[in-house]
Amino acid sequence: MTRFIARRLLLAIPTLFGVLVVAFLLLYVAPGDPVEAMVGERADSATIARLRAELHVDDPLPQRFAHYVSRVAVGDLGRSYITNRPITQDIRERFPKTLQLAGAAMLLATVLGITLGVLSARRPGGLADRFALGIAYLGISFPVYWVGLLLILLFAVTLRWLPPSGYGSLRFLVLPALTLGMRSIAFLARMTRSAMLEALNADFVRTARAKGLGEWVVTLKHALRNALIPVITVLGLDFGAYLTGSILTETIFSWPGIGRYVVNAISRRDLPAIQGTVLFLSTVFVVVNLITDLAYAKADPRVSYD
Repeated sequence: MTRFIARRLLLAIPTLFGVLVVAFLLLYVAPGDPVEAMVGERADSATIARLRAELHVDDPLPQRFAHYVSRVAVGDLGRSYITNRPITQDIRERFPKTLQLAGAAMLLATVLGITLGVLSARRPGGLADRFALGIAYLGISFPVYWVGLLLILLFAVTLRWLPPSGYGSLRFLVLPALTLGMRSIAFLARMTRSAMLEALNADFVRTARAKGLGEWVVTLKHALRNALIPVITVLGLDFGAYLTGSILTETIFSWPGIGRYVVNAISRRDLPAIQGTVLFLSTVFVVVNLITDLAYAKADPRVSYD
């Protein structure tokens, strides 16, 4: 296991270096002067000169890249032009909120999606199967922004059960978490159903039934555990996407996470903030993929990384 982790970390180095190059070039691929793109044409000359010095815009490109890499190596992602604070400080404040939203959405998706998939696979063609497939088709078909607005209209405007937006108590978390996790619920229900149908027809399940084990013991202890490998893959990919791409959900519900921070940075042309968040979120996605691979061995003893 240790060798596998070390090998995966070594393989992540070229990936992160490529992201580092792309993040660096974000400042220079746009036409025109990147400093004027951030401050506008009406900014005073002193501000422009100070920002050009901070970004080393007038240095040769290799020297600029070396300076950028040296700053990133010590954890310095630069300073946001809009908030005038270190980008690492903005990320520390906003990423836990995104993590809270992603965790709640993943919990809902895992519980509801796997439950619907298991119930659907136990009696194919039955009422539970049709209901689960209907939920899956609807969840896949509806876009996130439409689901979010519909939930706000129903639970916040019509029923007045939950707040429409904002950040605070657990009541503020329900609607954005359900919106974010809706597509994962649909995918997990279909994936679990497919994997469970294959597992329930396997020889080891027939052997377990022949030993006199109860149906739910066979389903949950034997069939479900062997069906978890593709489910874990979906969980890992979706959780990584939640942490790095919940922009629409955070914008709709005014959730002060890192996705909304990226939207504000893009709309205001805060290029250092865009650079820093792209690099940070790419690193998060690599770490999530590594944890997903390690979870395979935990779910299925037949998987070995040694």
